[in-house]
Amino acid sequence: MKKETSDASIRSSMTATPNDFKIIHSELGDELNQRILPFWMNQMRDHEHGGFYGQYLNDGTVVKTAAKGAVLNARILWTFSAAYQATGRDEYLHQAKLAYEYFIRHFIDSTHGGVYWSVDYRGKALNTRKQIYAQAFAVYALSEYFKASQDTTAIMAAIDLYNLIELHAFDREFNGYTEAFGRSWETLADLRLSTKDANEPKSMNTHLHVLEAYTNLYEVWKDLELESRLVNLVRIHFDHILHGPSQHFNLFFNMEWEAQSSAYSYGHDIEGAWLIRRAALVLDRKSLIEEANTRACAMAKVTLNEGIAKDGSLLNEGHSGCVTDTNRHWWPQAEAFVGFLDAFEICRDEMYYDAAKDVWGFIKERLRHPSGEWWWQVDAQYQPDMQADLAGEWKCPYHNARMCLEGIRRTAISLQHITTASEMQKS
Repeated sequence: MKKETSDASIRSSMTATPNDFKIIHSELGDELNQRILPFWMNQMRDHEHGGFYGQYLNDGTVVKTAAKGAVLNARILWTFSAAYQATGRDEYLHQAKLAYEYFIRHFIDSTHGGVYWSVDYRGKALNTRKQIYAQAFAVYALSEYFKASQDTTAIMAAIDLYNLIELHAFDREFNGYTEAFGRSWETLADLRLSTKDANEPKSMNTHLHVLEAYTNLYEVWKDLELESRLVNLVRIHFDHILHGPSQHFNLFFNMEWEAQSSAYSYGHDIEGAWLIRRAALVLDRKSLIEEANTRACAMAKVTLNEGIAKDGSLLNEGHSGCVTDTNRHWWPQAEAFVGFLDAFEICRDEMYYDAAKDVWGFIKERLRHPSGEWWWQVDAQYQPDMQADLAGEWKCPYHNARMCLEGIRRTAISLQHITTASEMQKS
């Protein structure tokens, strides 16, 4: 087995060079275009019933009768839309168009508005609850498809969903957004996003992805009310969700924003750090950007100090400063790579670049599945979870493809900065 580096001072002493950026830039392009996206185009397309299959096991079995989830299909739509914009490859726009047409036809509730949680393999409404998390991902995906296609029906659909979220889910008394509703937007007793979650009316996870969706929508629709809602969401994360003393996100809350949990997720912490900063940058408000920069660096530092294993991977969960789940899930690795690159861009501290490079090394060595996708998770002994889906309701191309897209863009910018600085020194 390859010897692991355990001394953080060794990692922090390394220096980012133009060749480092060139190598990672190239590797991420190959990961995206030769592994991840071909899997979703070639293995997951449902040519009989349309759209994409709902489940793919890690032994290569396609479960053709599996339900098709709104979150998975929205993330597929976002992924191919974003990939087309980054690469200009027509095959990605074609996949995005197929995903868009299926999503609009089958997931939108034409009677009550909003997005169903799931449809069956034939495209018939299955679970008709209106989870705000799913509405948010639909806004995120539809606004991204508009960027790629300039199809005005897509942006109108995104705006309709935004208006429904604001009408039904926004809490006008205590602020924030309630988790879930029934098909006709009636209240529910069970608000959980999944069986693993607490049955509370507000969560970090939903608010983070509403923020993400509104950021994307605001980039293409400069509505004043949307702007104020996005500013409000940034403030909610700073004032209610982020636990200042620990620099971790609390996960669940009652209506009055009293925390109902004390565990934290390292993946959500580092993902939130860069997504909140992105929102501030899109809003283009100096004071908000400055605060977001400070908070992002603080969260990245805590994540690096507490959540990174000796092998460079990001561990799953913690409590009271101690790691409680040492499994290495696929999506936190992707978010750690982006979050640490983001922190490096803010403060230019080499330890964050080195952390990003380390987690990318872990992904290459431990998470790649022969199909081109990634294992759901590996344990502390690097044994993959043989029961978890390779693709499914929660296993998607959004985190790892976005990591590639962000990494490609950011390494190109950093390389340009280094080149420019070198030329200035010579002159």
